Amino acid sequence: MSIIDVPITTYIEKHIVTQYSQFDRAHNLDHVRRVIQNSFEIAKDYLVNLNMVYVVAAYHDIGLLKGRKDHEKNSAAFLLADKKLRDWFSQDEIHIMAQAVEDHRASSDHEPRSIYGKIIADADNDLEYFSVLTRCVQHGLAYFPHYDQDTHFDRVIEHLTEKYGEGGYLQTWLNSEHDRRGLSKIRNKLASDLKGLRADFDKIMKLEGSE
Repeated sequence: MSIIDVPITTYIEKHIVTQYSQFDRAHNLDHVRRVIQNSFEIAKDYLVNLNMVYVVAAYHDIGLLKGRKDHEKNSAAFLLADKKLRDWFSQDEIHIMAQAVEDHRASSDHEPRSIYGKIIADADNDLEYFSVLTRCVQHGLAYFPHYDQDTHFDRVIEHLTEKYGEGGYLQTWLNSEHDRRGLSKIRNKLASDLKGLRADFDKIMKLEGSE
């Protein structure tokens, strides 16, 4: 696997990644950097172009500039329209990356069309337990600020169960150790340690609410 080209990282860090500072806490700079890191961790087991892996991860949520609805399609369109990428990638590579970005949503109704789509879909899940719980809290505070603490917790449990619980709608495509480890901890918390989950939730609420 090749080292990421410096001109690509220089451009993307300056013009793309910084845009995430405008988004809600669940999709901010910390989120995109985690997704980039997760993508590299998953990609290490595959013969892929790491420059493409990096670009897909960096652009995957950039469509939020136009709002939450259809953001994956807007992200793909943004990537396709970025003429600067033509300095480093062929038209076929740009098309593959745009497809991968469009395919990244956990609730997508179809399997990602390439290995790059599967990598970003799994990386975006970011299944580390505290990251998942923190994103749930951040989303609730951003979109349901009128909820009291108990109502926030009920919403978090409902979301975690629907998405990450046994039979949930979350799909993982590459069965990486990264995903297996994180998903197992989330499911164990839901099944047998709600008290501990509540304690973790309360700590994160206190931290996020004080910012």
